[in-house]
Amino acid sequence: MTTAPSAILTSTFNAYYSRRDLVEDAALTRVGRGTPMGEYMRRFWQPVAYVQEVGELPLKVRLLGEDLVLFRTGRGEYGLVEQRCSHRGASLEYGVISEQGIRCAYHGFHYAPDGTILETGAGAPLANGERICQGAYPLHVLFDMIFAYMGPPEKKPLFPIMDLYEDPNIEFETGIGRSTITECNWLQIHENAMDPVHTAYLHAITTGTQRGFSDAMGVVPVLQWVQSEIGIYYIAVRRVEDRVWVRVIDTFMPNYGMIPPSHTKIDKAGISQPAHHVTWVVPMDDYTTKRYYLLFEDKRNPMIDLQRNRGFGQANDRPYEERQRFPGDYEMMTSQGKIAVHAYENLTPTDYGVIGLRQMFRDGVQAVKEGRDPLGVVRDPAFRIRSRTQNTVISVPPAATAEADAALLKQIGLEVAEGDQLHTLPPR
Repeated sequence: MTTAPSAILTSTFNAYYSRRDLVEDAALTRVGRGTPMGEYMRRFWQPVAYVQEVGELPLKVRLLGEDLVLFRTGRGEYGLVEQRCSHRGASLEYGVISEQGIRCAYHGFHYAPDGTILETGAGAPLANGERICQGAYPLHVLFDMIFAYMGPPEKKPLFPIMDLYEDPNIEFETGIGRSTITECNWLQIHENAMDPVHTAYLHAITTGTQRGFSDAMGVVPVLQWVQSEIGIYYIAVRRVEDRVWVRVIDTFMPNYGMIPPSHTKIDKAGISQPAHHVTWVVPMDDYTTKRYYLLFEDKRNPMIDLQRNRGFGQANDRPYEERQRFPGDYEMMTSQGKIAVHAYENLTPTDYGVIGLRQMFRDGVQAVKEGRDPLGVVRDPAFRIRSRTQNTVISVPPAATAEADAALLKQIGLEVAEGDQLHTLPPR
């Protein structure tokens, strides 16, 4: 009897029949202009650089598959323009920055940050009169981070504001030292944030407690996922004797999310820690991703050096043998391939967050196709993104049975995530 090739094998020693011809879900992974996900991603503000990266020379950047040049004029205004000069196509990465804009080194075409042609070479008239502009994108600067909007100008949304941005107890600094460029598709990096089970196994159980992670991370949590106003968050609740550790992580549409400290010790109750950074997972192109970080310095729970520096296992910065023995997120995400093929996966109920996130992307892509705003686009200037991300440790005796205690932990997790527990406890 001949067995047909299959993505799911049901008998032993049967790898010969494993399918090798499956391809990635291009509707979710490809981000170039004109692709479903590319058009969706262009409806949102995306980080393009840190202020510290923009100096006296133009900065060549790649974002959503486009080659661009970022610069700061002598007046301090930022501009983001297409790399090729509209005159003869020479790269503006070699341009000369002026008080008003950037001048192409080839023939002297001079552009304002919005793409207006200020001067042509030697004052020569343009063949098309005043109709020509250099391609440019609008920018927004927040806490020394520069964001670009690359979508249809008439669809430009308001810049989204988080509640923590206005919290008087929190100061902000860029995580430029944490940023990494990873050689794989953005989606397999981003959806890692909605996979709470890996924190127990990868960061504690199978490789030993890793640098920057609490020993208690090895307690497999009781899990819940909840759709929020503009995204999804998970609630992972761990019990250690009479203490309950509630860890909540937000993911916002389309490609950013918040993380609380990972080194929390839960040897006592009365701990409450908000997010200590927000991360944007930004596609440079289909095969390359850059992560940008904004760090939160909570005066009640000051950051330690470990939190300012790049986290363990987030980059290809260790010898291969060491990475085999003690793999981190980088190894797990990149080993799925340049672009992960979802058709090879065998998902379980603990992958609900990944499943839900992918469905939310499909919904967003469909909204754009129908001319609607996708979830996460902000139009109301009074709207604030609510952060539920936190570590909260409280004292709660176990219930009589394991089943009853699991139900109790779920109830506590929801109450903490949806209530005002965060920030009401004294700092550790």
